[in-house]
Amino acid sequence: MSHEEHADHGHLYRFIFGLLCVFTAVSWLADECKEYIPGVWLLPIIVLGVAVMKALCVLLIFMHIKFERAWKYVLLAPTTILAIGLPLALLPDVGVHYYHMDVPQDPISDQAFEDLEPTSDAGHSSH
Repeated sequence: MSHEEHADHGHLYRFIFGLLCVFTAVSWLADECKEYIPGVWLLPIIVLGVAVMKALCVLLIFMHIKFERAWKYVLLAPTTILAIGLPLALLPDVGVHYYHMDVPQDPISDQAFEDLEPTSDAGHSSH
């Protein structure tokens, strides 16, 4: 690798580092200004979008995926399928069912205490 190619990579790494700093600032600013952001879904969309952009920068440049051949798609396909499939598989149990109460979660009631107390006739024989 020649000196010019090394210098080009150095500029690329510094540029990506600057982008990561800007993305971090955008994420922090969005969180600081959350009371001014309309809607309940917009802040998570902004923060997750910025996180995805940061992950792509790190993955493509710093982990050198951009410079690999086409076999990278063979490795990333199962990961993508699992990353999409796992939340979808857990959605009925965790994502939807978690917030609906099927069984009351009250403290132990008086009826339960009565069920726990032994009766005078059950299990006791007088001598």
